[in-house]
Amino acid sequence: MRRPTWISLTVVVAVVAALLVTVDLRKHAPPEVARLLPEADAIVYFNLTPLRALTDFKRHPIAHSAEYQAFVQATGFKFERDLDEAAFALHRMDDPAGPNGPVAYSEVFSGHFDGPRLNKWLTDHAAATERYAGHDIYSIPREGRIVRVVLLGYDLVAASNTPTPEQIHSIIDRYHTAASPFSGDTLLSDQYRNVPLLSQAWGIGKIGLPFASGKHFEAFGFRLPIPADSTFIASIRYLGSLHFRLEEIASTDRMAKLSAGVANLALGLMRSAQVTDGSSGTAAKDWNALLKSASVQQKGNRAVLKAVIPVGLVRDLMAAE
Repeated sequence: MRRPTWISLTVVVAVVAALLVTVDLRKHAPPEVARLLPEADAIVYFNLTPLRALTDFKRHPIAHSAEYQAFVQATGFKFERDLDEAAFALHRMDDPAGPNGPVAYSEVFSGHFDGPRLNKWLTDHAAATERYAGHDIYSIPREGRIVRVVLLGYDLVAASNTPTPEQIHSIIDRYHTAASPFSGDTLLSDQYRNVPLLSQAWGIGKIGLPFASGKHFEAFGFRLPIPADSTFIASIRYLGSLHFRLEEIASTDRMAKLSAGVANLALGLMRSAQVTDGSSGTAAKDWNALLKSASVQQKGNRAVLKAVIPVGLVRDLMAAE
């Protein structure tokens, strides 16, 4: 009678251990909206729930354009109220002068959608509809591009404005295998482990995209000695205040040291020109506090910039939209 008991206990322990491992993997896995994205040059993710609490949209509503207000009335969807998570894939275009410009985008959104109303709006505005893997893909003409939109589930919507439907097809394919915590594109698999735990917003990818000119990084018309193929990991965490972190993974220690020097020089210039406009005292104080908190460190082939972003500054920026 003992052997069956031990066998039973062993099976139970094995099952419990497997469940614990699965739960732990899911906890540290990338968010589903990011795992659904197709292969990309860069990925950006936002968890809007804490941002909604910080900015207090109810007390400080965002002004809508006439076009967006018509969309809200037709679908009942307001991003500041109904959007919970968003993930964006950036695809660098071979021809920057083409209709997509230097970058095309694929997006996955999680939130509270009125399916029938959104479906009607898409049907009314679509130039064509494609049926793929049990889903309707709506092609919406916009600004010289075609934006393909698909309703994946009651709380998931995806879109892509890439020249071909390959990316939106990939999102649908990944939706059908999204239960795996290991699913996702190559960039996510390689770099997500470097994203700090509990980050409410983050981005990973090539630091030059979409600001690279040849092999170098450009900002505000200036060419900086930072290779465009450097990888970045940017993140924002709310720990009583907003902590921003930008890490560059350079090809060599020398390049990381050079990047850290450029960043420290830029910080020095900005600090020497701190905002002193008395007409916006609170905003100026917040900007200056952000600059004062910023620091840059270099270790090996990595350069890291850290800063604390005042919550009031975020509210001001959102109100300005």
